[in-house]
Amino acid sequence: MKTLLDIENWNRKDQFRFFSQFEEPFFGITVQVDCTKAYHTAKANGYSFFLYYLHASLQAANETESFRYRIEDGNVFLYDQVNASPTINRPDGTFGFSYMDYNKDFQIFSEHAKIIMEEVRATTGLVPAVSGENVIHYSSIPWLHFTSLSHARSFRFKDSCPKISFGKMMEQNGIQQMPVSIHVHHALMDGFHVAQFVDRFQELLLQSK
Repeated sequence: MKTLLDIENWNRKDQFRFFSQFEEPFFGITVQVDCTKAYHTAKANGYSFFLYYLHASLQAANETESFRYRIEDGNVFLYDQVNASPTINRPDGTFGFSYMDYNKDFQIFSEHAKIIMEEVRATTGLVPAVSGENVIHYSSIPWLHFTSLSHARSFRFKDSCPKISFGKMMEQNGIQQMPVSIHVHHALMDGFHVAQFVDRFQELLLQSK
């Protein structure tokens, strides 16, 4: 379900109109998150660490309204829920796209996600799953502890979905840190809104499921 936003009465209408004219309206921010407790919680309970932090990220996104905005035919819609469209790495070095529904219950989300991951790994195509507009594009680069990241883009295709990438976790002074790159459409949100998402994501990583 989605709701049409009244742009004329939106407090960001000027920003929306300004950045909607850009050939490249996305901006990106890279942060380091403390995932020490999340990592140990996942390992202690036999959870997939990838699915553990992916779920926390999805929960933070669903709780941050601007991450549920999408531009469609010049209009802005607010989706009731956004889901995940992560890339799934295969043993041969390739990857495929996937689609995973969000569920606030981690156990339900994880069981469904594991099935999807195995299905993607059993294929050789790039797009075994098709997603709609109410997704966040995720990718994981567990081989690199990056400090910045850019994305391949085709400007012919209109796109307003956030793109979140996770890097290699590294330990320093007993703290496990992971880089997270967040690219979002500037017509839909600003740095303030990205900070809201990051703060909530970090908070969830410090909790136990």
